[in-house]
Amino acid sequence: MEKETFVTNPLIDTWDTPFGMPPFDRIVDGDFRPAVETALEEARARVAEIAGSAEAPTFENTVAALEAADATLSKVLGVFYNLVGADSTEARQALARDFSPMLSAYSSDVAMNADLFARIEAVWDDREALDLGPEEARLLYLTRRSFVRSGAQLEGIAKDRLRQVTERLASLGVQFTQNLLADERDWQMVLDEADLEGLPDFVVEGARAAGAERGTGAPTITLSRSLIVPFLQFSPRRDLREAAHRAWTGRGANGGETDNRALAAEILVLREERAGLMGYDSFAEFKLETQMAKTPGAVRDLLMQVWEPARERAVEDGLRLAAMMHNDGVNGDLEPWDWRYYSEKRRVEEHDLDEARLKPYLRLEQMIAAAFDCAKRLYGIEMTPVEVPLYHDDVRAWEVTRNGEHMGVFLGDYFARGSKRSGAWCSTIRSQKEGVRPIVVNVCNFAKPPEGRPACLSYDDARTLFHEFGHALHQLLSQVRFESMSGTSVARDFVELPSQLFEHWLEVPEVLTTFATHAETGEAMPDEMRDRVIAASTYDMGFQTVEYLGSALVDLEFHAGEAPDDPMEMQAELLEELGMPKAVGMRHATPHFAHVFAGDGYSAGYYSYMWSEVMDADAFEAFREAGDPFDAETAARLEREVLRVGGTRDEAESYVAFRGAMPGVAPLLKGRGLAGAG
Repeated sequence: MEKETFVTNPLIDTWDTPFGMPPFDRIVDGDFRPAVETALEEARARVAEIAGSAEAPTFENTVAALEAADATLSKVLGVFYNLVGADSTEARQALARDFSPMLSAYSSDVAMNADLFARIEAVWDDREALDLGPEEARLLYLTRRSFVRSGAQLEGIAKDRLRQVTERLASLGVQFTQNLLADERDWQMVLDEADLEGLPDFVVEGARAAGAERGTGAPTITLSRSLIVPFLQFSPRRDLREAAHRAWTGRGANGGETDNRALAAEILVLREERAGLMGYDSFAEFKLETQMAKTPGAVRDLLMQVWEPARERAVEDGLRLAAMMHNDGVNGDLEPWDWRYYSEKRRVEEHDLDEARLKPYLRLEQMIAAAFDCAKRLYGIEMTPVEVPLYHDDVRAWEVTRNGEHMGVFLGDYFARGSKRSGAWCSTIRSQKEGVRPIVVNVCNFAKPPEGRPACLSYDDARTLFHEFGHALHQLLSQVRFESMSGTSVARDFVELPSQLFEHWLEVPEVLTTFATHAETGEAMPDEMRDRVIAASTYDMGFQTVEYLGSALVDLEFHAGEAPDDPMEMQAELLEELGMPKAVGMRHATPHFAHVFAGDGYSAGYYSYMWSEVMDADAFEAFREAGDPFDAETAARLEREVLRVGGTRDEAESYVAFRGAMPGVAPLLKGRGLAGAG
């Protein structure tokens, strides 16, 4: 008799590895499809069992059971989607396109399961008699709300149409992302040696490293932000700056198969239809109902309070930069590819800060150490390097502990590469829940130095590192029972509070004094340079604020009314109405606005960074009022009332529990150096 052979799948098998890490050394692309199919089958069976149970519905056998029904699926997808974003391959992209409708169909089937919803409704109706704890009551509320907002109460044609719309939106989001990645991967500008004139050494090294990675045999500029921004800052060649800037801002709008303009238009139409099916006047009203802002009017009011002073500052700055350009003998208007070049010159003149001189003091290793040290002083956590199998040679791992207790694993994936989408983000391979500690990933796109050279960051890069680690702390310090409410599972306009708040510690003088040491000499940043860095932290804030607000306001208006036939035309009209300075423009134009069009996350919600900033500016004041940026009592209260509780209670309640009241816009304007503008 032939011996029966059992085929195992490392994605589904028990991860008998250090810290329960995914066995990346055994996972191959061919494992994903069978793992997802098996996990989906298991999840469907568990949902069917819950919905068809003969037992009377209770919180535990219905709501808590549903929370755990797709545990294996979450385990598999936690690995897959991290790889798709950070280390994509053609095979993984094809799988993402295939999985999108499968997963959307599963979600629709669950949300529209009448028997399941009837059981949830029964628990909801009986909630007063159940003696539920705060977390259980919150999960019940959020579960029922999710079902209702996913169409559980719809019937007939409307129910079927909503399913079609959500599945199509899921596929369009995947395609939008992959088109953008293709444009970023395929564009390059190969430089001659003469084209390097005027560029500081770190830009030249970055261009040579990019050329080596791409096999061009020459210095090469790519669309990696950490390379193209300093090129725009320092290249005296206006023609090359223009070419680079047009490529950077033209992503997703180059015609052909990777053009995103038609996708964006269809996405907006389908979102409007989705909102209408759910009984809302606009998608923005539907989306914002569950956020802190609640209404489009509240968002618009906040953004416009900041727009006028920011625009006035940007216009003033633009006039100064144009005068500098004309003094160089360049006639005509200041263009978007001129702003960073002349702004850098002005920064040197006004603040005696040359990024080429500053950058060696901001070594990646030291900025990582600075972020870790701040977390230790605030929350008592220790970061210890560990050797575990990882998905790429550039990735590093640390065990996170507190008082000897395991708190999770942190992965840092810091360098740009062609297989990684642009930007920076924090994600989890495994989220925290009762009895389970998380695996958290920070992904950045810093320029990788040549072999044997230290990686040095711009000040903006260092701020990004602190920002993403702030998100990581939100995940690592989470202490809740249910995964769906852990860590960053909060309202979109609250999720940026911990990350933006943590940025403030980069500007604490003693942090820079201790960790900003020169890459070659090891000497600490001179006090006078440190003070200039801190004083210049709001430099060019008119530009930065206006380019952000332009994107946020366009996103809001796209979703606050009837979907436009031509989003690009509407974008142009909105910017003209706002008086957008010609040389500034949007931070994210529609064809590459992945925050909004790659998925639902930030749709009608890009404003959330500023909504959170209103709170983070006020929250850091709590430490100032205590007289110490590392005040133990204030840090403990922040952890207890904000970081630890995730989404287990209303976000405004969490903030008020920490600070005593919700803030106004004044701290934000002060923090951005705009208090006297407008």
